[in-house]
Amino acid sequence: MARAPHAALLEWRTVIDVAFSHRQGSFSLDVSMQVPDSGVTGLFGTSGAGKSTVADAIAGLIRPDAGRIAIGETVLFDSARGVAVAPERRRIGYVFQEARLFPHMNVRANLHFGGRRRGAASPDTFEQVVGLLGLEPLLDRRTRHLSGGEAQRVAIGRALLSGPDLLIMDEPLSSLDQQRRDDVLPHLERLAADTGVPTVYITHSIEEIIRLADHLAVMANGTVLACGPIQDVMARPDLPVLNDRRDAGTILLTTVAGHFDDDHLSALRFGEHTLLVPRTERAEGSPLALRILARDVSLALEPPQRSSVMNVLPGTVTGIHPRGDGHVDVSIDSGQIIRARITRRSADDLSLKVGLELYALVKSVAFAERDAFRRHADGEG
Repeated sequence: MARAPHAALLEWRTVIDVAFSHRQGSFSLDVSMQVPDSGVTGLFGTSGAGKSTVADAIAGLIRPDAGRIAIGETVLFDSARGVAVAPERRRIGYVFQEARLFPHMNVRANLHFGGRRRGAASPDTFEQVVGLLGLEPLLDRRTRHLSGGEAQRVAIGRALLSGPDLLIMDEPLSSLDQQRRDDVLPHLERLAADTGVPTVYITHSIEEIIRLADHLAVMANGTVLACGPIQDVMARPDLPVLNDRRDAGTILLTTVAGHFDDDHLSALRFGEHTLLVPRTERAEGSPLALRILARDVSLALEPPQRSSVMNVLPGTVTGIHPRGDGHVDVSIDSGQIIRARITRRSADDLSLKVGLELYALVKSVAFAERDAFRRHADGEG
């Protein structure tokens, strides 16, 4: 089935402005963030950070004590003006942790129910959503016969067909096992790239954030600690919720420069630098995001001779951040920020200081390739 974007899915251009305070029992939130008018904003934090409460406030399921929430020029909540738009009038698609489908309807009827908020979706729009989420074989099936992953895809389709200005997904994969998550994630990647509907994706999984988000908001203890393009936020060393992890690292936005078929390698360019990585199927000129773990980067004062490490990037130290476990996180500006996690003894041996020129030896990379990164790779956004 052709997946040409349909105008009905691409016409919304919104900016979501969220600033409110709220108290639930002993837990207080003081939230301020802006969500871009397209792409996926990951709302990341550990359990209990307040992520779902933020989503409920945006959707109108709770009324904050004070503040303002707006989508573009449409004010949804303003305590000073006494504005509180009802949830059913907010044009927000909400996908919960559980699919919450109507058990007496088949998949087709559940999907059409989503369109009732704005009238029936056009056949082209219905077909596009069904195609994006791979729902064709399921349309006549009763929902009780769906797997968990299939049910979540139907729930996402129903939310999309409601014609939302904003799509909220609250940990939609948390109830699925790893195999089902792996089945659903490619559909979510296609969704992010093809619909144009701005999405807030809530999760405590950094892997899902890396695969889906191009904008990132980090929460802890009821507060948004950082919000911005994912490569900028991931590079910040002052966010323990991101950095006190074995999988801490940064993202590089690159362009495929060519392929070496005999060696099963591809060359990627960013700025003046070239990286060699395991061969990707992306065409030459395509954008490609790389995730580089801090523990997979070593540092040297001189370029190594006759080393098995293929990627040696010159750069300048921009930050040194001691950790409590005998390690140091070092930020290196090599056109984009790369972070290395080395032992404190190694840092002392290298006499590291801000402004020092050295070489980052990148031992391994992971692909995070999505068309949603295209606007960054092309210098937009």
